[in-house]
Amino acid sequence: MALIATEWVWRAAVWWMVLALYGVTGLSAAAERPVVLVIESYHTEYVWDQQYTRALHEALDAVAELQFFAMDTKRRPAAEHPTRADAAWQQYLALNPALVVLADDNALKLLGPRLVGRSTPVVYLGINQNPRRYLDLPQPNFSGVLERPFLKRSIAYLNGVMAQPLKKVLVLFDSGTTSQTVFQEEFAGKAAQLIGSAVVQIKLVESETQWQREVTEAPANGYDLIVVGLYHTLVDDQGQHVPEQRVLAWSGQHSVLPLFCFWAFSVGPGMTAGGLVLDGYDQGKAAATMVREVLAGGQLPRLPVSPGGDTLLFSRAQLNHWGIQLPERIARQATLVP
Repeated sequence: MALIATEWVWRAAVWWMVLALYGVTGLSAAAERPVVLVIESYHTEYVWDQQYTRALHEALDAVAELQFFAMDTKRRPAAEHPTRADAAWQQYLALNPALVVLADDNALKLLGPRLVGRSTPVVYLGINQNPRRYLDLPQPNFSGVLERPFLKRSIAYLNGVMAQPLKKVLVLFDSGTTSQTVFQEEFAGKAAQLIGSAVVQIKLVESETQWQREVTEAPANGYDLIVVGLYHTLVDDQGQHVPEQRVLAWSGQHSVLPLFCFWAFSVGPGMTAGGLVLDGYDQGKAAATMVREVLAGGQLPRLPVSPGGDTLLFSRAQLNHWGIQLPERIARQATLVP
């Protein structure tokens, strides 16, 4: 019996030694992977962030340790943005990463200038503005991915979706950084313009109350449909941030007119019917290609890339909700989701 007990203790000791060795080896292997710091302009619950983050994980988890810092600039007031940028910078100094990914305009605007002249390679993604507006380019350690939504083309496409030619279209955006940039870059700062057969009115609103009023009064104002842009920085009557899904759910439930959109995260049951949309996954995938190249010893491309990739995406539930039958030629090209 004593011999059996001794053998059991010996085997247990060997087993724990193996586990300990494996653990040390595993930690060592993890430590050998270079750290890539991803500074998010927005927040991890934002579907756009989830889309590009998924692409980054898929492409980079095997070769890098991804660390994230969310600046949360859609939900926090603009006065707090510099403080969040300082916190992100402290995270950068603490980690001393092999590479930094700056996701979306606010991250590039607030952190980009601090990284100029450093040895750390920087890859940006989701940039609507000309990056030269944020820092002096070209810089040897900077390159990235531009987000070019081609919103006019998206609106023109809706003429083929609806049974009758469009005469008047309402486009709603919040008043955040991305919306302001899109308004200036894509629509040249003109609130009303002719796109195809339709007079298109672009409105940037600040509050949930104003958004709801625009949606409610749209039929009486002669609009044929509403295109939902961004709605993520709206505030309530007390000046507090309104959850984006609440805005979208209310719009999907209360709009008499069909709702379409520019971004894939707004498509689905109880939301919008869809349209020619952008997906954050494509941005993350293009950025990850650059990151892998640099981590493998390559160089950043001198010029940024624009993956494009607008996709026809529609929700069956919302098409049915507004009684829309997709023409066959569009249905053949489209991806349909519930």
